[in-house]
Amino acid sequence: MNYLSNRINNLSESETLAMTQKSRELSAQGFDVINLSIGEPDFNTPEFIKTAAKDAIDKNFTHYPPVPGYPELRQAICKKLKRDNNLDYAPEQVVVSTGAKHSIANVMLALVNPGDEVIVPAPYWVSYKELVKLADGKAVFLPAGIETNFKVSPQQIEAAITEKTKVFIFSSPCNPTGTVYTKDELHAFAEVFARHKNVFIISDEIYEYINFLGRHESIAQFDFIKDQVIVINGVSKGYAMTGWRIGYIAAPLPIARACNKLQGQVTSGACSIAQKASFTAIDTDPKLTPEFKTMLDAFHERRDLLLSLLKEIPGIITNTPDGAFYVFMDVKHYFGKTDGDVTIKGSEDLSMYLLNKAYVAMVPGTAFGDANCLRFSYATSKEKIIEAVKRIKETLSKFK
Repeated sequence: MNYLSNRINNLSESETLAMTQKSRELSAQGFDVINLSIGEPDFNTPEFIKTAAKDAIDKNFTHYPPVPGYPELRQAICKKLKRDNNLDYAPEQVVVSTGAKHSIANVMLALVNPGDEVIVPAPYWVSYKELVKLADGKAVFLPAGIETNFKVSPQQIEAAITEKTKVFIFSSPCNPTGTVYTKDELHAFAEVFARHKNVFIISDEIYEYINFLGRHESIAQFDFIKDQVIVINGVSKGYAMTGWRIGYIAAPLPIARACNKLQGQVTSGACSIAQKASFTAIDTDPKLTPEFKTMLDAFHERRDLLLSLLKEIPGIITNTPDGAFYVFMDVKHYFGKTDGDVTIKGSEDLSMYLLNKAYVAMVPGTAFGDANCLRFSYATSKEKIIEAVKRIKETLSKFK
């Protein structure tokens, strides 16, 4: 007898976390697995941020915080949005949550009614489609392949909007592709949404600081649609604070109030100590800190190294990602090929083959809405990148 709700039965497990778990199981059995499946900086949180957390404990910030976050943290977020993005928000428009994923879930549940359509450019981050399901919405996917640098067009968006469309959600820099939309491209999107005032835009900007083009561009900068935009961000990627679990939204006041109301019934305020650490992080311009420069330079160097190595493998096609720390490589050349025992039917088969034969863990593109690709996370050392590509090359050479 199935006694679980349809809501939970219809929800899929995160494919990235599932692949990470499989790689950990192999590692526990003694295999030398190189895990390239998880999206996490391999840098530790900077010392000055950890010191702020220790100080918060000593000063007894161990009681319930306000549901939307400490006032000084929300003020610091407003300061950051002005400093880095030239965006004007009031603290009342900011809600701090337990990670950017939690922030997106709050917004989706606050906006989407059963049957509402949510436009999702593909490739997309794995949780987008599941959070749409959770809100009883219908995801409408817009495919964009490697030939367009994984970017959708304004024309695609316009054609996808119907009277049922409620939300458009995207990320830039993008997980899984590393694609970064330019100011001109975002302006073209904005012109489309200006003709559809009932459509809200969830702009996931969690990879803002891991951007090899320079200044980050937010779609919220265009005043004529700002009241339709919800900015999502947090400290996980840019400050190497994944485990602290702090994300936030900046949104039109009614949406911020709705998320505050929802969060008050589900989780209440995010961890008080993590909030205090995040205040110190966000209040500091990362571009002026040596830790940030070290991390960004390392990611840039690793990207270039990885792209040069992948060129040596026949049949693998890559673009040049401009942000985040992923290469979303096209591997359809290997579909239908066999090593004599195993025939590769798609990216899921290939990812499992590489895990079991080469002990390299990557996430299949099906998880992100593109069955032709695998996601390679280069948030690891150059030595592991070199060894991983060596193993992949040797393993793929067996296919005929």
